[in-house]
Amino acid sequence: MNVPESAPAVPTAWSPLDVTATRYATRVQDLLGRALTEELPAVRRAAELVARSFAADGIFYVFGSGHSHIFGEEAFYRAGGAVRVCPILKPAHMLHEGAVRSTVLEREHGHAESVLADYRLDGDRDVLLVASNSGANPLPVEVAQAAKARGLPLIAITSRSYASSIERPGPRLHDIADVVVDNHCPPGDALVELGPGLPSAGPSSSVVGLALLDAIIVEALGIQIRRGETPEVFMSANMPGAAEHNGESARRMSDLVPHL
Repeated sequence: MNVPESAPAVPTAWSPLDVTATRYATRVQDLLGRALTEELPAVRRAAELVARSFAADGIFYVFGSGHSHIFGEEAFYRAGGAVRVCPILKPAHMLHEGAVRSTVLEREHGHAESVLADYRLDGDRDVLLVASNSGANPLPVEVAQAAKARGLPLIAITSRSYASSIERPGPRLHDIADVVVDNHCPPGDALVELGPGLPSAGPSSSVVGLALLDAIIVEALGIQIRRGETPEVFMSANMPGAAEHNGESARRMSDLVPHL
């Protein structure tokens, strides 16, 4: 049979791409399993703080800068997620208004108070989670310190290994937090070596960290059930009754959560 020269190549049983993808999948799966297993006691301690806040009509605030801002968005207004969650979202410290600039700001001192300015942060009722893989940049560290000064319990999702590898003065996030949930990610975050002279690829901190965050929330809701409380949970918008259920929940929270 004559094959036209323009025909796509027939896939073979082996290719470097397949091996690289498999290597990443294996490593991230191992890392995720280890983190979820070894950090379960810390997840439960964090969930106790969150459940206590929920029972007191408090708010679970979630903050991260740069790529870690997705932790706030993951927890917020989420199908199957808790209602009493407020992300701390300031566009200059995210990515969509300038990724390079957000990295510069994350490494500058003095921005924490402006970041927190529009949020209640009641030390008697609320709790804050700060996500920072390196745990060393000034912005997440100073946000954590400012929240602690207001009396809020502080949860961190971070990599102790990464934080300890950075030669820079100053405290690390895991030094400040009341509960530290270690994502076990390596310094630099990436899991796959591509070859001599090339940076490694395959980030791990979002995959692992978001699973740990959702585990904290689910455990907090479970604690509420075990205590005879009724947890508040958003439904997927396409489920029967979701519009009414979610709309009523959003109306109740609108004065406390500015992003609703």
